[in-house]
Amino acid sequence: MLTSLIGDIYDAALDDALWPTALERSAIFVGGVGASLFARDTAAIAGNVYHNFGIDPYYQKLYFDKFSGLDPLTMPHLSAEYEQPVATSDLMSYEEFAETRFYREWIRPQSLVDFVGVVLEKSASTITVFGVFRHERDGLVDEAVRRRMTLLAPHIRRAILIRRIVDAKDAKAATFADTFDGLTSGLYIVDETGRILHANRAGKFMLTARSPMRMAGGKLVASEPQSAQALRNVIAAANIGGASLSDDLALPLTGECGERYVAHILPLASRGRHDVSRPAIAAVFVRRVTLPLPSPPGVIGRAFRLTAAELRVLYAIVEIGGVPEVAAALGVAETTIKTHLGHLFEKTGATRQADLVKLVAGYASPISVQPT
Repeated sequence: MLTSLIGDIYDAALDDALWPTALERSAIFVGGVGASLFARDTAAIAGNVYHNFGIDPYYQKLYFDKFSGLDPLTMPHLSAEYEQPVATSDLMSYEEFAETRFYREWIRPQSLVDFVGVVLEKSASTITVFGVFRHERDGLVDEAVRRRMTLLAPHIRRAILIRRIVDAKDAKAATFADTFDGLTSGLYIVDETGRILHANRAGKFMLTARSPMRMAGGKLVASEPQSAQALRNVIAAANIGGASLSDDLALPLTGECGERYVAHILPLASRGRHDVSRPAIAAVFVRRVTLPLPSPPGVIGRAFRLTAAELRVLYAIVEIGGVPEVAAALGVAETTIKTHLGHLFEKTGATRQADLVKLVAGYASPISVQPT
């Protein structure tokens, strides 16, 4: 069953019409009654459902219109590692969850009881999540459910990334090309020999300058001989299925004037399912090491060892205000917020809520993320 399901997931990556079936089979495999692929813009408390099975469209709309900001799983997903299952029990006790407005007005009316999700993509303020909903008759998320989610997560994430990057024959290719041209990093799509199938604007500029990448016989080559050989080895590994999304495929590079770059290689060919009609093997991203990167909420959480609940309260304090307002917005008791606030003061060394606001501001991203 699992092998067949994985095949459906990769087929859906190339044909959106197949996602409902893939999600239905995924929900059944994991042990749920519904499954969704969706994105959330946490800064705007908005989002979009890409594909869905088992959740009524009315409740989909109601979630983003009214309950997105009340969902206690938002912050855990922002700080979670890729493909790591996150369920309600990772945030709070079920008794506490059942007291929230989100549970009372969105979860319970659908006879749902729990949700387990995994992060597929994330930026400074946006996350893409695959999740499965559990019905009351099935009970809470347990270790068996987590194991099955762990088995599916890498394949669904890869399918999403493939759909984002490789679809040269699709009518959306021009739109993707425009998006890639807006990146400050160089992007190259290459085949099994390293031949360049596509390069974005920044990538073409690097090739023209011959630093830190150049083109030789139509192939992507690193300017430094040692790095050039390492790049060829990684592309060869991607071609034979010896590299996966979980591998750390990064190569240090040096520019003509000593500037430092790093190349990140994303394998695109799925094991055992290479299609000669779609020859892309890898996407190569090249950027300056000095480029400032966004700082997602997870950075603060790791820096001060904050729990998911504490991180959620921290951002609520910044965005909403005082304890009564935060408690009302999150649908929990004021005593709960005060307890988490005390832990925040202890862990960060802050003595006032204003200090927490300054702390978050200090971790703000230096990059302005433009909406697409």
